[in-house]
Amino acid sequence: MSLYIERRIGKMAMQLALLEEGDHEAESVLLAQLKNVGYRFCKGKVGSMDAHKVVAAVETAAKKTIIDGSFYRETHSLYHAILEAMQGVTRGQVQLGTVLRTVGLNFAIVRGRPYDQEREDEWIAVALYGTIGAPVRGLEHETLGLGINHI
Repeated sequence: MSLYIERRIGKMAMQLALLEEGDHEAESVLLAQLKNVGYRFCKGKVGSMDAHKVVAAVETAAKKTIIDGSFYRETHSLYHAILEAMQGVTRGQVQLGTVLRTVGLNFAIVRGRPYDQEREDEWIAVALYGTIGAPVRGLEHETLGLGINHI
């Protein structure tokens, strides 16, 4: 079993989340690459002082475009990928408003088959990139999180 270099699902999710608005050239190259390997994906934005609102925004976007919410295994793997990404964003303590922190995040969700063996089936990656800090504009810093889970 090996991971296809051109199918690194986490790297592609991070690149999608890191895309700058208006960088149409980079976006078209990445979207073509994602489609070429058969990955399904979506992206969005969320800002909140409540961790559950971040989870809900990512989950809602995925359920509309990438996963079938009626299958427990799909929702369950998405949930764990989101929580893993949130661990990265919050440096291990998935707390926001209760410790006076807020986030403004771009997110990307990518689903596909990163391994060369069919039996490995599909995986899902959730990437979060943006800012975290005190709920005062200008008192934040960049943050990044990635979660990957098998479906």
